[in-house]
Amino acid sequence: MLIPAPYHGLMITKLTGTLVRVLDDEVRVQVGPLEYQVLVAEAVRRGIQMKTGEEITLHITEYLEGNSGGNRFVPRRIGFITETELDFFDLFCTVEKIGAKKALKAMARPVKEIADAIARQDTKWLSTLPGIGATTAEQIVTTLKRKVMSFAAGPSEPAEPGKKKKPGEEPAANVEGKVIDEVYQALMGLGLNPAEARTKLDALLTSGKTFATAQDGLTILFSNR
Repeated sequence: MLIPAPYHGLMITKLTGTLVRVLDDEVRVQVGPLEYQVLVAEAVRRGIQMKTGEEITLHITEYLEGNSGGNRFVPRRIGFITETELDFFDLFCTVEKIGAKKALKAMARPVKEIADAIARQDTKWLSTLPGIGATTAEQIVTTLKRKVMSFAAGPSEPAEPGKKKKPGEEPAANVEGKVIDEVYQALMGLGLNPAEARTKLDALLTSGKTFATAQDGLTILFSNR
């Protein structure tokens, strides 16, 4: 059983140190005299596997691992390259019967790809993720289909530190994820299918124009028609 670590005052939220080892499902990060074990998803492992010996920063969530009948709990740390990945992981764990271990195992593809599959309700694609069968894929879509558009609209891969982003590589500045979801749902309500709604939303997010509400976004989209 996995339960959130209760020691909130001591919880690590970010870890910066030297990457010393990359294993199948975990990495070791040296911070001063201490070496930390951090569990990682396959997509994260691929992103940092060539950085051994370099300084990296991981966004961290912590859990205590044990069983319901035991009296021994082991602290576990899970790390992601970006806060977006961590936020998606937390959201993924809200699906019934998907705990931290299962969510971590399933995140073998970039967040954008998984979120896009959920948004377009592609259960066949989702069932190809490690540990995700047809029934679980259906549950993921049912639970998250209205909550993932901000993740689906993000960049395909985490940006490298210091690398300048090209126009259209990320959502418009200062647009909340909730508003992006509302625009997507509004487009679906106008009769567009998921692919058409996604195309419209991508065009809006790469237009360079900011919007604070879904209505503002729709006005921008259709003002030039």
